[in-house]
Amino acid sequence: MSSFQEYYSELQELAGYLLHNPELGYKEYKTSKAVEAEIAKISTNIKIEHYCKTGLKVMFDNHCPKTIGIIAELDSLYQPGHKDADPETGAAQACGHYTQVTTALALINELMKNDRLNEFGTNLAFIFTPAEEFVDLNWRKKHKLAGDFTYFGGKQEAIKLGVFDDIDYCVSVHAIGEDFERRTIEINCDLAGFNFQYFDFFGKASHAAFAPEEGVNAQSIATLFTTALAFKRQQLKNPNQIRFNPVMIGDNTESINVIPDHVSMGTDIRYFDVEYAQQLMKQFNQAAEGCSLALGGNFKSETQVGYLPLRSNRDMNALVKNVFLRNDKISELIENRGYTMAAGDIGDIGDVSYLMPTIQIGYGGWNGTIHGSDFKLVDPVFVLDIFPEFIFNSVLEISNNLNKIRTYRRTNQEYLEQLNKMGAEK
Repeated sequence: MSSFQEYYSELQELAGYLLHNPELGYKEYKTSKAVEAEIAKISTNIKIEHYCKTGLKVMFDNHCPKTIGIIAELDSLYQPGHKDADPETGAAQACGHYTQVTTALALINELMKNDRLNEFGTNLAFIFTPAEEFVDLNWRKKHKLAGDFTYFGGKQEAIKLGVFDDIDYCVSVHAIGEDFERRTIEINCDLAGFNFQYFDFFGKASHAAFAPEEGVNAQSIATLFTTALAFKRQQLKNPNQIRFNPVMIGDNTESINVIPDHVSMGTDIRYFDVEYAQQLMKQFNQAAEGCSLALGGNFKSETQVGYLPLRSNRDMNALVKNVFLRNDKISELIENRGYTMAAGDIGDIGDVSYLMPTIQIGYGGWNGTIHGSDFKLVDPVFVLDIFPEFIFNSVLEISNNLNKIRTYRRTNQEYLEQLNKMGAEK
């Protein structure tokens, strides 16, 4: 029996605890404490670094010039309809992050139990990151203004703090929200980046029946703006790699016989081409201005920077595929999806991929809709035993074949400048 199999029952217990104690980003105190306790149980000699109050980092120094980082996300998301949601906060593990945590711990256990660090051609770092899900934004705005953090994404904040300064390659894993008949993993899937834009349209209130000519209808401005963005779709370059979805936000408290003088709207913009996304955001502002002027109103806008796109490193994934071809426990490999537009807001791993070669390996074993109220683990043996061993062997393969990877390393300053281009504060 392998140490992964021996560790399975302990991981089951921990996974159950994490499932039933979900926490939103930057508030993962119970999760962080449980991870720290489990690491101490594996070995009291492991040094743990802390950052962002809940983030943890463990370094295994193999006296090598390069380091591979293994990322595990601590948070959950807001899904109060989930059967295992926290009734007070609405947080739920409808994303499967808790099994990223168990995967990382299984790797640490294997390293310590069987003294296997010397088999690797790199140092290893395990980075348990807070706040991946882009949720709870009003709370984050408040705490950003208070100076508790600068960025809404935990990896963005970790980059700013230097947590990734000594890392050269990164490996992440994430649950796949699909049902599979056989045990399945996925590689080579890029994730779109995204931003949010908010628009407030202002008009002038008046009695809708007695004096409509005295009013300026903010609702009409917003409708005109929505139409303008609809027509904009005809002009898109590479339309399959751009998404935006303007929606009304907030509550309308006006009486129906009063011309509305204020309407709020928001739209996401999901992209792979940063420069092109910048152009579109500028054009959205121009459309908002034009629609406001056309009907005699005005507007203001705000940009909320999301995450950069993930460009999954094909050279690293080719080495993962080699491990898959040698394994006899995982049946299916998805490697030709190419990209998905829907995943930008479930992965600030894209920000890490801007800095260095990075991959995200998807894994099945789930049922229901990811981020939905019905998402649940249905194959715990695969997710808690077989898959962690596969990841261990994949990281081992990568570490001993760095010469096969086209590498790069951008600076933190270059990264922050890229965020600034998308509207982040300087």
